[in-house]
Amino acid sequence: MATRPGPRERLLEAARELTYTQGVHVGVDAILKHADVARRSLYQHFGGKDGLIVEVLRTGGITDRYRRAMDEAGDDPRSRILAVFDELEKVTTRPSFHGCRHTAAELAFTDPGHPAHAEVRVYKDGLHRLFATELARHGHPDPGLGADQLLVLIDGVLAHAVTRPDAHPALAARAMAELVLDRRP
Repeated sequence: MATRPGPRERLLEAARELTYTQGVHVGVDAILKHADVARRSLYQHFGGKDGLIVEVLRTGGITDRYRRAMDEAGDDPRSRILAVFDELEKVTTRPSFHGCRHTAAELAFTDPGHPAHAEVRVYKDGLHRLFATELARHGHPDPGLGADQLLVLIDGVLAHAVTRPDAHPALAARAMAELVLDRRP
């Protein structure tokens, strides 16, 4: 017999689902109802909705998806980076795709002091390091700049796929990523 997850896990799962499908401004009552927990559990485990949102952003596992795609592509840095765009093509063409939760949170919280901004920065910096490392292994002349360029492409794919999913922006960005990879001194 399977054990039901505890209130903390149920809150996280409900918040992951509802903030992705409805946005970070989804009501606390909807999250509590979906998680089937009392309001006290939210405050006990996360200190409130802001703490819950920050934890959702921290534990989203999206970077793991990119790493997994890269690892499945083998050891060649070029193939590993291009595999991310192949994975983005799969992800962005699903009917359940609603964009990047981190970028959506960054744009939704207009208060510059909101704790979600710091978590988004940690996430984006982690992606930058991931790509800069691969580009350095590839022999790219400026891995930091190349990683910035790849992140612009990825952010563009994730935004464009929300408004024009039939345009397959991941495929267009993959071709542009090849130009970044082919840059020589």
